[in-house]
Amino acid sequence: MTTVVGPSSRITYPDTDGQPTAENTLQFEWIVTIKEGLEHVFAADPDVFVAGDLFWYPAEGHPDVRMAPDVMVVFGRPKGHRPSYRQWEEGGVAPQIVFEVLSPGNRAGEMVRKAGFYRRHGAEEYYIYDPDPARLELSGFVNRGDDWEEVPRMDGHVSPRLGVRFGMGDEGLRLVGPDGRPFLSFQEWTRRAEQERQRAEAADRRAEEERRRADQERARAEHAAGEVERLRDRLRSLGQDPG
Repeated sequence: MTTVVGPSSRITYPDTDGQPTAENTLQFEWIVTIKEGLEHVFAADPDVFVAGDLFWYPAEGHPDVRMAPDVMVVFGRPKGHRPSYRQWEEGGVAPQIVFEVLSPGNRAGEMVRKAGFYRRHGAEEYYIYDPDPARLELSGFVNRGDDWEEVPRMDGHVSPRLGVRFGMGDEGLRLVGPDGRPFLSFQEWTRRAEQERQRAEAADRRAEEERRRADQERARAEHAAGEVERLRDRLRSLGQDPG
């Protein structure tokens, strides 16, 4: 919880509403997949901030005006940890991209309320994904100022800001970064990390074996050099020129 002290008031901006990030494991996995995928897309850009389930406060002095998108992307703001995104402390820059991953508990009225909040406070693109295998629905909207304009076909749509391509198939959403690499799920990132760990350990073992062989070769060379020197000393003691 963050408390801002003003000249005549103390205003508290809660950092959490006490609710879980996701209502079920499927929703959580997709939030992580989208958030981490975007982190990787913009890893080299210090001025792109990506967050998941972070309170966004657009107006100072109004702690009740807030929303926590499942994922949001802010261009023009530095990376780093924040208890919440307080827009007046961020140069007035609003999150340009927001994602919502639906769960069984989401209601149509709630999504309408969120859409209105995001449009009023400056979001440029808004994407909604329902990962329920019985539905597998994806919607996208672009802010045209007065209202959201729905993307007519999301399969193949490329986000103007993100450069990320959206695809929909029998298995659901597929996101591909500007470099052509697909976003990985949490399980895929875990598997890839384990593979990288195993490769690193194998490389360490090979390097250690190379060092051991090099030490053995050096010891043999030193032994051979010592034998030659002892032979020379013996020849000199016999009055012969070892050269």
